[in-house]
Amino acid sequence: MVKVITYGTYDLLHYGHIRLLERAKALGDYLIVGVTADDFDKTRGKINVQQSLMERVEAVKATGIADEVIIEEYEGQKIDDIRRYGVDIFTVGSDWVGKFDYLNEYCQVIYLPRTEGVSSTELRQSRRAVSLGLVGDADFLNKIEKESRFVNGIRVTGICTRSLDRLSDAIRELGFATEDYEELLERVDAVYIRSQPEEHYAQVKLALERGRHVLCEAPMALSQAQCVELQELAAENKLVLMDAIKTAYATAYARMLLLLKGGRIGKIVSVDAVCTSLRDPAGQDPAEAGRHWDNVYEWGTTALLPVLQLLGGDYCSKSCAVRWFDEGKEHDSFVKADFVYPKAVASVKAGTGVKSEGELVISGTKGYVYVPAPWWKTDYFEIRYEDPNDNKRYFYQLDGEGIRYELVAFAKAVETGKQSFAIDAATSAAICRFMEDFRAGKDLVEI
Repeated sequence: MVKVITYGTYDLLHYGHIRLLERAKALGDYLIVGVTADDFDKTRGKINVQQSLMERVEAVKATGIADEVIIEEYEGQKIDDIRRYGVDIFTVGSDWVGKFDYLNEYCQVIYLPRTEGVSSTELRQSRRAVSLGLVGDADFLNKIEKESRFVNGIRVTGICTRSLDRLSDAIRELGFATEDYEELLERVDAVYIRSQPEEHYAQVKLALERGRHVLCEAPMALSQAQCVELQELAAENKLVLMDAIKTAYATAYARMLLLLKGGRIGKIVSVDAVCTSLRDPAGQDPAEAGRHWDNVYEWGTTALLPVLQLLGGDYCSKSCAVRWFDEGKEHDSFVKADFVYPKAVASVKAGTGVKSEGELVISGTKGYVYVPAPWWKTDYFEIRYEDPNDNKRYFYQLDGEGIRYELVAFAKAVETGKQSFAIDAATSAAICRFMEDFRAGKDLVEI
């Protein structure tokens, strides 16, 4: 029996895929098809995949061409598979000519002609892109516009800002800029909001009432009740409402959460997260106020993320220490919050103009997770145990600080109508609850 193996993403399975599979099958008696896992696709820079792994696997199975379907999850797996399955022929499309010649050492390598005129990339690009409007005065919007260029399904078309002259040339050349938010809403399908947090609730609400999808930098509101109201309004109008905390969309961070929730370090007993920067706190220069956020908003939301996602928002008690930047106590430069849960504790530090080691440590009954600074740009983490021989390191590619993946998730949610669960509604509401307590001075001491 001659065994043949081939690999691919098989996103939006089309005639070209089927013809390639048919030709691969004709090379032998038994065809094994490897479908690339989501995480592996991201490490190879394929971030625009529209379908989930299981959707792609089922599509390949439905062709009836493959005798066996396997999952490709890591670099170097092709050699392992060829040996494991006793493969005689490795085959792939001619657009990869020369790439896999090294496999000739293990089996015969054949490059098959690609069907012209059709590809998954062309199909994705042919779909109508979501017209996205940017909202706010922050330099950060430059990154959003830049990263959007790598994402199929999103096209930045306008901006509502009071500081156009301070933003990038690419944003100034969009063709539509206004200070009138409602005017922007009339021209776009969705908005990315990075205005001052005090403006978020009203802006998100108006966008949802106008039938526009929303991707909003957390916190999306400054009270839990307002957050829940917005979530209910989005659900009622069948619109996507997502928090924009880029860390949540990093492959390594998402993978870490899955491992921890699967019990890899036992029961979680403690979560310690630190996010700091020496950039001058917001408020030092009144002219810069629209461009920078107060520390508790800028870093607090990210620092809270692993605590709330792993331990939840139902803590027994909370204490919070704050160092104010100004005498008027309007802008904070440092916050340390401690949480007590029924069977765990957590601590977060957020500082602007204060520097500390920006690491994340999660302690469990069997081991612990260590994510080095800057952990909020997670591309690597370690799981450590009592016996160092059992330690394991995990590496994942991170492009665009996670912003790129965040935009992909948003575009996919808009297209499919299925909300992204990178940050669920309960976590979003818990972040807003913390901000509400902070602003009210609840459980707060000054240092």
